Amino acid sequence: MEKFRIKWFTVLILLFVLSCNKDEDTYKFEAMVPVYMDFSEFRQPPRSFPARNIKQAGKIYFKDNLIFLNEPYEGIHVIDNSNPSSPHPVVFYEIPGNVDIAILGNTLFADSYIDLVALDISNIMNPEQIGRVQNAFPEVLPPFERHIPVAWHEIDRSKGVIVDWEMQTIKAKGNMWGHWGWMRGDMAHVAFNESGGSAGVAGSMARFMLNEHYLHSIAQPHVLKTFDVIDATNMSQTDSIHTWREMETLFRYDGHLFVGTTTGMVIYNLDNPASPKFVSEIDHMNACDPVVVENNIAYVTLRSGTFCMNTVNQLDVIDIEDIQNPTLLKSYPMFNPHGLGIDNGILFICDGAAGLKVYDATNPLAIQSNMLAHFEAIDTYDVIPLGDILLLIGHDGLFQYDYSDPTDITLISHIQVGN
Repeated sequence: MEKFRIKWFTVLILLFVLSCNKDEDTYKFEAMVPVYMDFSEFRQPPRSFPARNIKQAGKIYFKDNLIFLNEPYEGIHVIDNSNPSSPHPVVFYEIPGNVDIAILGNTLFADSYIDLVALDISNIMNPEQIGRVQNAFPEVLPPFERHIPVAWHEIDRSKGVIVDWEMQTIKAKGNMWGHWGWMRGDMAHVAFNESGGSAGVAGSMARFMLNEHYLHSIAQPHVLKTFDVIDATNMSQTDSIHTWREMETLFRYDGHLFVGTTTGMVIYNLDNPASPKFVSEIDHMNACDPVVVENNIAYVTLRSGTFCMNTVNQLDVIDIEDIQNPTLLKSYPMFNPHGLGIDNGILFICDGAAGLKVYDATNPLAIQSNMLAHFEAIDTYDVIPLGDILLLIGHDGLFQYDYSDPTDITLISHIQVGN
């Protein structure tokens, strides 16, 4: 009887709320609405400024003794790393809406909200815009909180590029639940990954990847795009693949593209780099999912979180010797793993607030029992192993470790973030 009363009480309150407006067909609700930047202002060439404090760390990229550290949606910090024990920032590139970069030769490719920008960085202190693909990523939006409604019906892309959101009271006619149904969504952004030749190296959280003179991109979670960037002044799209999976990261290895998704790993063949071809896939529980590969083994970290919609936190080890039939070898429990890296059998895992964990992975079936080091006092995000030096980015800053002796891994430098 008590449950019956509670249910009816809830219904009465709901009816009262819906009837508060005198116009029965008009509803009011609080929602996020877009903030626009005029296209002419948005498409001004990126500018360079003297080095400044790093307020927030994003993804990392390495090339020619330089570290390129993204500050989400603001631009790129360039850090001289010719002496890893004493790195120092040298310049900041202001690029609105930037999340990731890739570098081929002296050309830096960067996402800038809906555009793809190419910069000549021959003079590292004074980059010059040499190319721009307008609306390369028309689906991209600035981030927003999933639990806050977004008034999608208020979006008018003709007003300019959407650069932010603000809370407003919205009036809508018709079925209230229909408007709420339009207020679901996710952040769509882009990122870059490693390449051969004269390209640099990115971390495992990357969503763009250079392959020869082609740039593969996760333009939005369900679309994989490819651009020919051989002529940075005249870049062009060559392919667009739509998938039901929600793609997150890209990694290239041995002529294949390994795509980490929220529901599994997908493999594409890159014999024709202008148009990747599906090879195989392997499913896992719904979770955030970066992947790295070495020899015939793929290493995948699964984590829970706001956008991951599950509680699984683990490392999956997958046999890809038969590329047509990837097979799960073993899973290891983790705390909240993010990015990872592999170098000659040494596996580095950023286990979130549980710190950096380093394993001897030469025996994939006994990884957890072969821990080489554990640095617990940092909140970690992603890594790039560079032979003897490991770059690590986390909430506490940019760290570098010397792992030339895997049994005695030592911290050699740290740049603070957030001050």
